[in-house]
Amino acid sequence: MLKLHFSTFTLEDFLQNYWQQRPVVIRLGFPEFADLICPNDLAGLACEDNVESRLIYKKDGEWQAEAGPFESYEHVDNLAWTLIVQAVNHWSPEVARLVEVFSFIPKWRFDDVMISYSTPGAGVGPHIDLYDVFICQGSGRRTWRVGEQGTHRQFAAHPALLHTDPFIPIIDVELLPGDILYIPPGFPHDGVSLETSMSFSVGFRSKSARDMLSGLADYLIDQDLGNTLISDAGRQIHRHQGLINSQDFNLIQNQMRAVLEDKTLITKFIGSFLTRTKCLLDLQELDDPYTEVDLLAQLQLQDLKRTGGLRCFYFEDQVEQRICYVNGECYQFEAFDSNAISLICDQERLTWSDLKDQLIPSDGQSDCADLLTTLTEWVNLGYWYFEDQE
Repeated sequence: MLKLHFSTFTLEDFLQNYWQQRPVVIRLGFPEFADLICPNDLAGLACEDNVESRLIYKKDGEWQAEAGPFESYEHVDNLAWTLIVQAVNHWSPEVARLVEVFSFIPKWRFDDVMISYSTPGAGVGPHIDLYDVFICQGSGRRTWRVGEQGTHRQFAAHPALLHTDPFIPIIDVELLPGDILYIPPGFPHDGVSLETSMSFSVGFRSKSARDMLSGLADYLIDQDLGNTLISDAGRQIHRHQGLINSQDFNLIQNQMRAVLEDKTLITKFIGSFLTRTKCLLDLQELDDPYTEVDLLAQLQLQDLKRTGGLRCFYFEDQVEQRICYVNGECYQFEAFDSNAISLICDQERLTWSDLKDQLIPSDGQSDCADLLTTLTEWVNLGYWYFEDQE
């Protein structure tokens, strides 16, 4: 089982002194780390239409970038090249286990696990990311240079590649299998493979205000909300027809503020918005769906595992209302122990011992039919699956 190891400082030290502040190398953060997916399987994923991938290389001194899916890699056989596949945790249960190791950061901040396979001399060029990343070195060796945060000119080395000018490194290091390089947003960095290698990048990204407001506008339209018009009865004579005076500006601002200060509305929006995934999930809808009776019987024999990348959240002040959000939808249950909400959203695996008291109350009368019905629906949709389905 993967377990993060800090040799020179504690997890608390990392969060207080490094997270979102400065980069750091964690030597042997994963002792005896082995690749969680083989290169052939990674290359196979990049051949699929519903998997986001890129191939980056230099040809005749010029940077090249191609987007998948790929039919072949023969055209780069004699070049130094890097294959990047996004959200591999959605498609590989083994890779998805890497996400659990970083549970000290809330899942709403989590982005995905990106995996890169590089031949000797390959990289993607010096660049700056706008997210936190833990680059976990798998097989092979790779050098990394990280510069100081600051004003760095960025330019398009290729229409699909944004690079930055050369920088003075504050970290210049060779990563070996099991080593981890943490880089906060805004620090320029550049990695080059010394030999054929794989890197597993666990990314964390928050949403910009622009993205949140754009999502809120879509939510208001979809839910037919925010339709209240400005009311200005008793207004004074307006003498400058083209002027939006301070009183009218305040009316408009207050109209918008009323939406943002509607806690119920904003809570439902955030729950819905943050549980949607940017990349497709590997959902296997069942041809022979479970009945509720079948599900109860199977759950006593096998654990349920959450599909990689599925996002499930809840809010502190809604736990007692038994509300949670799964894959963009809000679910509210009628009557069961509210601890089940945290079990469903916190844990990657659901066991019979976790849920039996919720699904079969001690009095034998199931007053929690809505939980069983919804759990059966989720399994039939492929949100959770029994282990023998891997």
